[in-house]
Amino acid sequence: MEYICDICGFIYNPEIGDPDNGVPHGTQWENVPDDWECPVCLTSKDNFSPLSDDDF
Repeated sequence: MEYICDICGFIYNPEIGDPDNGVPHGTQWENVPDDWECPVCLTSKDNFSPLSDDDF
């Protein structure tokens, strides 16, 4: 499942991860470190919501 940043709209895709910030591809959301920050706006993981098909 993808997660969207409530602040800037960045979408975290577990298939891609965030390798530039230490989160390898294939990392599920629950395994992303709690201190990880959005690579776009630097907000915390707490400001992300599950993305559903209804969001489009």
